[in-house]
Amino acid sequence: MLTTTKSSQGGFVKEVKNSWPLLVMLFPGIIVLLINNYIPMLGIVIAFKKYRLLGNFFESIIMSDWIGFKNFEFFFKTPNAFIITRNTILYNILFIFLGLVIPVLFAIALNEIRNKMFSKLYQSVMFLPYFISWIIVSYLAYALFSIDSGFINANILVPMGIDKVSWYFEPQYWPGILTFFQVWKYTGYNAVVYLAAISGIDSEYYEAAAIDGATRWQQIKHITLPMLQPIMIIMTLLAVGRIFNADFGLFYNVPKNSGALFGVTDVIDTYVFRALRNSNNVGMAAAAGCYQAVVGCITVFTANFIVRKIDNDKALF
Repeated sequence: MLTTTKSSQGGFVKEVKNSWPLLVMLFPGIIVLLINNYIPMLGIVIAFKKYRLLGNFFESIIMSDWIGFKNFEFFFKTPNAFIITRNTILYNILFIFLGLVIPVLFAIALNEIRNKMFSKLYQSVMFLPYFISWIIVSYLAYALFSIDSGFINANILVPMGIDKVSWYFEPQYWPGILTFFQVWKYTGYNAVVYLAAISGIDSEYYEAAAIDGATRWQQIKHITLPMLQPIMIIMTLLAVGRIFNADFGLFYNVPKNSGALFGVTDVIDTYVFRALRNSNNVGMAAAAGCYQAVVGCITVFTANFIVRKIDNDKALF
């Protein structure tokens, strides 16, 4: 046993000596990861304190009084807790489903285009919305849905003799509108990810299938889709981890923060932002973030456990 331990330690030291240039190159990324992702986690204590400004930021954290779970009571006791939680979960479930199906279909379609110039052009056009901020998207939406000068009212409904629609005061339209803009913005990015995975599939599989007489649809069904399953599962698990986190820019900027639409556009992130802006309660905002992170972590572990039980090789960890 002792010999085995020493042998493994010697192997580790040897590996470090042989790979030290690569490890040195890894240090900047590790430092950035620690600064951006791990050191800020210490601020979770704010969720359990009545944060007051008593000097600089760190002194305020240390000197603020502990209040236990009282910051969490704001969220759970609010009359809108059920509505904003429902909206957050249902929208994310829909986004996860559409974010899996539509990009995969587009990736397969792009892969079937034989003209590489057109394929690259379509990829670029689809990828472009990902780089457009939600503020700009909100103005594009306003250009479409403005009551008086919006394209839909002024150029479609009125010429057809249909009354104008007050889009920003009619909640029933906004689940579809928000879903459209979310899919429009992120489909290109996700499609490129899946297209890269398709490009990594060994062409010999397709050649062998073609020799056996398989059609293109049969090749997609029996080769492409099964080969895409691991990356599809990973992307879905990562999305499931954020099921309690909504895209703030989408839900706050696109509906123009219209109070008439809160019943279908208000989510946890937007509600906490408005509460923080009105009450300046930093502890409450930290508690909401802690709640989202913990529940998201539990959701990821649960989903990964289910996947591992079904097929251990396709689990994320």
